[in-house]
Amino acid sequence: MSKKIAAKKSTFSPGKGKTWSEKINSDKPHEVKKNEKGFADITAGSTMLIATPKIVDDYVRQIPKGKEVTLQTMRKDLATKYNADYTCPVTAGIFVRIVAEAAHEQYSKGKPLSKITPFWRVIDEKSTIGKKVSFGSDFIKQQRVKEGLTKPK
Repeated sequence: MSKKIAAKKSTFSPGKGKTWSEKINSDKPHEVKKNEKGFADITAGSTMLIATPKIVDDYVRQIPKGKEVTLQTMRKDLATKYNADYTCPVTAGIFVRIVAEAAHEQYSKGKPLSKITPFWRVIDEKSTIGKKVSFGSDFIKQQRVKEGLTKPK
C-alpha cells in the first residue's frame, strides 16, 4: 500500500487517460463561491473564484514577452475579472501546473515555442511549481533568461 501512495505522490500526471492539453479544455465551468471558513490568505465570508485551466491559460497567454507576473498578481487579476474577492490559491497553483505541462507537451510534439503558452512568465524555475514540472526546471530557466526575467549564471 505505501508503495502505491509513494508512486502517486512522486508523479503528477493528467489522470483519467487525458493529455495535459485535454485537461486545459475541460468543460467544467468556473465558480465563484462564498468562503464560509477562512483559509490561506482568504477571509471568512469573502467570495472566491475557482477558475479553470482554460481561464489560467488565457491569462498567461496575455502576459507580454519580457514581462513576468507573480502567481499572487494573477490570482488578484482573475478575482477582479470574475467579480470575486479572491482566487483560490490551491486550484490556481494546480491550474498553472496544468498549463505548463500542456504547453511543454505541445512543444515536445513540435509546436513552435512562439505558439505555446509562455508559462515561464508566471513560474520561476526555483518556485514550488517550477521544481515539480515533469520536464524539469532547466527549460523554464532557459526561457526566462532569453526574456531577461532571470539573470544567466
